[in-house]
Amino acid sequence: MEQTAHTVRRIQGGTDNCYLVAKGSNAILVDTGSAAGYEKVLAECGAYTMKLIVLTHVHFDHAENAARLAKHFGIPVAVHQADLELFDSYDRQPLMSYGLVGRVVLGLSLNDLRDRKVEKPEKLIYVKEGDDLSPYGIDAKVMELPGHTAGSIGIDVAGKDLLVGDALDNWLSPATGHLYSNLDAIRKSAERITSLGERTLHYGHGKATANRFKTI
Repeated sequence: MEQTAHTVRRIQGGTDNCYLVAKGSNAILVDTGSAAGYEKVLAECGAYTMKLIVLTHVHFDHAENAARLAKHFGIPVAVHQADLELFDSYDRQPLMSYGLVGRVVLGLSLNDLRDRKVEKPEKLIYVKEGDDLSPYGIDAKVMELPGHTAGSIGIDVAGKDLLVGDALDNWLSPATGHLYSNLDAIRKSAERITSLGERTLHYGHGKATANRFKTI
């Protein structure tokens, strides 16, 4: 019998992306977008039996809808424990940038990062390197990709699709994430992704590409 293939559906809200990863009728949501896109994300999720929300990190443009969506669907939210402090304040892990693109993006982001606070979901579970998401109906594993934040993670789906969060971005072309809390760590995360070989990369910002890019 032919196995059901996974699908990765991009939900775009402004400049940020979140992703529905589905297998048959079951799905997980990777990142949740910002509050302005709540109704769009809710409608997309409504076509599936939702099992889990995963946050690649806790910045508002990836996590602002997490608590509300988790309550609506009665599901947990998975996050790396090193990002837990960001629910209290983004000042715990200040961001820096490299290059012109990075300076522009950081300049546009600073007010939002300063003024917004993400509601902590009621039911959090903590994930780490190698954790298996198959109990939630998806053949995927957690990959630690620190550097943008200390607890940044990616989701490797069936060895074919990699959701990278902001470890990489594709604002103009695929590159090491232009915003970082730890430059050495984000460089190593980018190099790790490159070393995986054939994957379709799905970014927190920008359209998907094949796994070919230059690290800084």
